[in-house]
Amino acid sequence: MPDLPTPQDATEAALFSECWDAVLAYADLCTSGSTAAAQLGREAFAHGTREARAAETGPVRSAGRRAARLPRIPQLLTAVRTTAAAWEEEGQGHKLDPDLRLWLNSDKAARYTGPPLKRPLALRGLRDLQQADAELLWLAEVEALPLSVVARRLGLDPATAADELQQVRTLFRDRCHRNHLDTPMDAPCRSYARLLDAVTRSSAAEAPGDLSRHLATCVQCAEAAACLRLHGGGLPGALAGGVIGWGGLAYLERRRRAAEVRLGAGRPDAADKATGEPEDGEQKARVARNGLLVAAVLVSVLALGVSMMPFGGSGDDLGAPGDAGRQPVADPNPDPPLPSAPDLPPATSKPADNATENTGKSEKPAKPEGRNRHTEPQGTSTPTKDDESENPACRVEYDLVNQWPDGFQATVTVTSGKPLDTWRVSWSFRDGQQVGQMWDASVSQDGSRVTATAADYNKSVPAGGDLAFGFLASWHGKNSPPYDFTLNGQDCAKSS
Repeated sequence: MPDLPTPQDATEAALFSECWDAVLAYADLCTSGSTAAAQLGREAFAHGTREARAAETGPVRSAGRRAARLPRIPQLLTAVRTTAAAWEEEGQGHKLDPDLRLWLNSDKAARYTGPPLKRPLALRGLRDLQQADAELLWLAEVEALPLSVVARRLGLDPATAADELQQVRTLFRDRCHRNHLDTPMDAPCRSYARLLDAVTRSSAAEAPGDLSRHLATCVQCAEAAACLRLHGGGLPGALAGGVIGWGGLAYLERRRRAAEVRLGAGRPDAADKATGEPEDGEQKARVARNGLLVAAVLVSVLALGVSMMPFGGSGDDLGAPGDAGRQPVADPNPDPPLPSAPDLPPATSKPADNATENTGKSEKPAKPEGRNRHTEPQGTSTPTKDDESENPACRVEYDLVNQWPDGFQATVTVTSGKPLDTWRVSWSFRDGQQVGQMWDASVSQDGSRVTATAADYNKSVPAGGDLAFGFLASWHGKNSPPYDFTLNGQDCAKSS
């Protein structure tokens, strides 16, 4: 296994640190295990770095310009793909993801090494940009870094970085439009080229029906539409898919999540903090305040319970979960957990024995017997075991990121109520959906039941922490949301 190249200076050392993280993320998608991912990443990084250095010191073309090349990160990601193709040819394909092996032996992979005019439009458009412009576009759109961070890395003025990015987007669109017209096209594609340019320039313009039908069946024109339409949020996917190829959307989602973890998504000033010390202090203060709040709530609950004891029924009822005088607490998350909310009788100002004056004892509502967890109707309000509790073992959020005629992309985020050393999340599909690719977890599917198992690097989850992963899947006819989520065998409540 080759060692990583030695940085030539401090600037290259900083660049290596940033690029290695991206290379390893894509290598992990391309392989069947962490050991193979590290091996593929090292080989690709060494090969790609040698190519980049050779290009930087290569001969200068006429007019003082060097040959067009990709920015450093997409160039190294391309090296991962070409190294994976070399593994397949050398008999090491068993180390690769099975779907990647199918792709490498298809016509789709051949487009990236075939005639230049037939290569993906996003790849050609990015190559046509000046190096600094291409770096700005890739870091902001695909690596999902905040503009303030990108500006510092590229030596730009943060105050004008947004304007520069918009200018680069427009320039990229123009390059793609020109390359699209230069591409050998069939007569129908040629007839729609100018209409496609006009429709994608305006966010308010709608594609005519005949153009929409053409885009649904023509890969080449659909790729052009994704590159030419700067509004709607489709540019990052067009770049990742067109430049990287297989696994581009999965890589894009993984890098977005990595950026959120590194920079603290949701905190407006997180990206601009010079060090992590102020943030750490704020976090400690926040934890201390939360601890005091929980302690105060617990003391209040105990005091309320003691004050209601003289009004209970028989001595056997004093410690029962159905004490009528106890008021529910809003998610204090104590340890051990409080009794389940549905077991409490309706709130009342009368003494507890009034709630049982007709029967002489407290009755719990009957629970349905024989519920089939895998066939529960989608979207019903019937509570699961954890829905009945104020503090369920876990809560799950399912997000349909994107959908197209025969496939879709989704993410699953699970919040665990207790610390985990490893995790396994399962759910059921209703409409025969089939998961084809997953990132940040390994996947297995048995009929409609899907199971995602933790990767080596994200097994540990703190109490109250989140675990997340994404996947691509196919569907036909209907794409209902999944149901019956479990975490390590325990039912999860759906986040509202």
